[in-house]
Parts: sequence; structure tokens; C-alpha cells
Amino acid sequence: MSTDQTFKGERTEVDSLSCGIPPLLPGKITLKVGWLLDGANGSVRRGALLGIRDGRLHTVETSPGSACPVEGPVLDVSGATLSPGLVDAHVHLSMSGTPDPVQRETQLSADRDRAWAIIDGNMEAHLAHGVAAVRDGGDREGHALKYKLRTPAHGTAPVRIAAAGYAWRAPGRYGKLIGRPPRAGKTLAQSITAVSPAGRDHVKIVNSGLNSLLEFGRRTAPQFTGEELAEAVKAARSLGLKTMVHANGEIPVRRALEAGCDSIEHGFFMGTDNLKRMADRGIVWVPTACTMKAYSEHLPAKSVERSVCLRNLESQVEQMVRARELGVRMAVGTDSGSLGVHHGEAVLEEMNLFRQAGFSMGEVVACAGGTAADLLGLERVLGRLVPGMPATFVVTAGGPERLPESLRNPLCVAVEGRIVRSSV
Repeated sequence: MSTDQTFKGERTEVDSLSCGIPPLLPGKITLKVGWLLDGANGSVRRGALLGIRDGRLHTVETSPGSACPVEGPVLDVSGATLSPGLVDAHVHLSMSGTPDPVQRETQLSADRDRAWAIIDGNMEAHLAHGVAAVRDGGDREGHALKYKLRTPAHGTAPVRIAAAGYAWRAPGRYGKLIGRPPRAGKTLAQSITAVSPAGRDHVKIVNSGLNSLLEFGRRTAPQFTGEELAEAVKAARSLGLKTMVHANGEIPVRRALEAGCDSIEHGFFMGTDNLKRMADRGIVWVPTACTMKAYSEHLPAKSVERSVCLRNLESQVEQMVRARELGVRMAVGTDSGSLGVHHGEAVLEEMNLFRQAGFSMGEVVACAGGTAADLLGLERVLGRLVPGMPATFVVTAGGPERLPESLRNPLCVAVEGRIVRSSV
């Protein structure tokens, strides 16, 4: 398959690189691609030439008939789609998605070396699906943060990690598996500032419970007052850190929004008024709808739990439809590490649910690209394929209509001009 775009100045003969993808892109090279999803504005463009210099995008040309300079050898992937390296904006790296209760308990109590081995495997799984960065929502021992800070020689996958360390929860409330309550005698804000920010990229706060699988739409009370949350957000910002808030239900979400958090995680049953607040304030929503799909697949077919779980999923997709209509900024995140939610693979599941909610594939890639990268503070590093950005991208066979399924086996994944995974 070849592109139907013709660029003036384009070479008529393609360099031998077209027969295979080199492990390291030359100092100057031009990529000829069939389709470009740049991760910036939801557009899908047919045919493009991208000039790469020293690991960075120098030119991106999509206008047929234009005089596009072609530098260095040409890598012809005109039968393929080019997307930015993707971001999973909500993961728990120290856990896998295994449904086996014994394995899950073993992972929860794992020591550092065992936890890091689990993280190694999860990082490889992300890379295998075109994910170039993840945002970890915490674990009770802070293994993911320690892994991020490890010596470079230990890691195996060049996937960037934004880490919270562990989450904050109210005493006696949900969140024991991923965090801890404020320190004795200290407020939430004081506890946040008492912990060294070294290596931390954000603060994770849990402000509600889980979704019920027995009673559809049942809400839980907020874990913190509005004043406590506002002071916590202020404390995080004093350290240069963003806040991600786990919240389901109208009141827990509203309090987090009014406190000025940077993102709402999950947001089941939060209602249209909260969606409007998010749209007005530019606060990002990470719906993690795929968790309900994963849970449902591990519940008895005719059980009440499975029925409620599927209704939860349907309700969340309906909220995603409304969020798109209202202009809410949304990022793809999966809650990978939850039961049945597998690292890497879950990104495809969540992207499919965004499509089900009416998003075009270009819009989905923007939610998993530019918007998610912004949330991680990586807007100058990845998520968009525009001039000046590092050449971090994914090449998948065929056109955009094959996404996200084609991410199961990318032709190649490049990080900052270096091919880190290739199947050709």
C-alpha cells in the first residue's frame, strides 16, 4: 500500500532502510508514513513526511504539493500509521492484573526485589503496546517510586514513570492497599509537606470508596472535608507537585474540584454538574472505565455482581459521552494492576471504550497522547508529533481503522530517536 500524497522534492527512490527498521535512526532521516495521528488536536492526516534530526522532529509536512525538504535516507512506511508514544495516566506498577488471589496477596506483601521484578515485567508490557510513559497512583510501600529512583542499570524498558510513592487516605477508610493515613497529630496538608518531594511527580489523594458491585449507583461519603482538600492541594503546589484525586460520586468529586485538584480519577456517578465544573476549570478526567469491563469478565455470568458491574460500565461510558460533548479534558488511564486489568493490554481496552463513547480515533490518541502527557508534566517530551519534540513514536501496520488493535504488535516503537522495539 502506498500513500496518495505527493510532495515536491520527495525522493523517487527509497533508501534500503525501507527493507527494515534500524536500531538507531541516523542523525538525519525522513519518514514517509501513510497516516499521521499527531496526538495534538485529534486530527488524522493521510500521508506525511517527517524529518528527524539527531533524535528530534525537525519538520512535519502533510500538505500535498508542498516543497518538503528531504534529508538523509528515507524510511518508507507508507502502508502504516504513525502515532506518538502513548501514555497510561493511571497505573499501579507493583501489581499485575492477575485474578489469582494467592498471587495478588503475594504481590501486595512483596519485598523490594520481588516488587521490582514485577514492575520490570509490567514496564515491558507497556512498551510492547506502544506506551512510552505511565503515571503511577501509588502502592503502600512506595515500590514504584523507589523503582523510578533506582540506578539506570536495573531497569529494562525505556518507559518514563511519574510516581506518587504512596497515596493518602483517611484513617479507617478505603485505600490501605495503595497508601496510608496522615501522620499522627498532623493534618493531610502537613503530612504531605513532611514527606520529601525528591523524585515524586504528584500527590495522590483518595477521597471516596470503591464502586459497589451489589447495589448500582451506591455512593460513599467523602474521606476529607473541602478545607482539608484545599489545604492539601495548596501544600502539594508549594512543593511543585500536582494532585490526582480518586473520587466517585457527586460530593467527593465536587469537593476535589472545588479544592483545585489537577485530575479526577475514576469519577463514577459524579453527574453532569461536576462534568461542567471540570470543563469550566480545565481539570482533567481519567475515567478508567475498563476496570468495570475487566471485573465483569471474572464474575459468574448470572450473578448480581456481574449485572451491577456491567451497569456501572454502561453508566461510565454515558458520562464519557457527555464529557466529550461538554469539552472536558480527558486522559486515557487504566488502573492497571487492578484485578483483571493488565498492563499494556488495558490501554487498548480503554481506547476502545473511548471509541464506544463517540470519540474519533484521532481524539482517542490525543487523550492518550498530548492531554495525558500534559498531566504528567511531560508536554515537552512526548505525546505530540510536532516540530521540536523528541522523536518518540509508534508505527503500526495499516490505517487508523486498525487501531487500537494494531497496537498489539507495533511495527516499531521509538523513544527519542532510538528504536527500542521492532517486529520487522
